[in-house]
Amino acid sequence: MDSETSNTIEETILEILKTCNLEEVTELKIRKMASEKLGLDLSDPTRKKFVRQVVEKFLAEEQAKAEANEEEEDEKSSGAGDKEYDDDGDLIICRLSHKRRVTITEFKGKTLVSIREYYNKEGKELPTAKGISLTAEQWATFKKNIPGVEEAIKKMESRS
Repeated sequence: MDSETSNTIEETILEILKTCNLEEVTELKIRKMASEKLGLDLSDPTRKKFVRQVVEKFLAEEQAKAEANEEEEDEKSSGAGDKEYDDDGDLIICRLSHKRRVTITEFKGKTLVSIREYYNKEGKELPTAKGISLTAEQWATFKKNIPGVEEAIKKMESRS
C-alpha cells in the first residue's frame, strides 16, 4: 500500500473515530464506514491490519489523555502544590535523582513522556542524549506492563 493511500485511509479513520461514540462502534463498523467513504475495499488482510493499527493507536492515545486528565483532576482536588517546569517550559513530573527526571514535553505536535539525564551549564539544566521519550501509545503499553517488570525485579532480588 503506497503512503498516499495509507495517509488517506488513516485520516478518514481518525475523522470517523473522532465523531462516533467509541462505546458503541466496532472496528468492523469503522472499517465499513471508511470503505464506503473512500470507495476502497478495506477488507483485504493488509488494509484490515492497517485499520486495526490506526484504531488501536487512536484508542491508546485517548486512554492516555483520559488518564492524564484524571491524574490532573486528582491533583487539583487533593490540593497538590504548584507544578514545576524546567527551563524549556516542560512539566517536571518527578526527579528520580539529582541528574535524572521525568518530564512531559511536546515535540512536533505529540505529547511525550521523557525520562532523561540533565547537566548544568551556566546555571541552566539542559537535557543530555541519555534517556528516552515515549509517545502516549508507548507510555500506555509500558504502563500496562509495569506489574510484569515489578514481578521480574522481585524474582531477581530473591535470587541474591
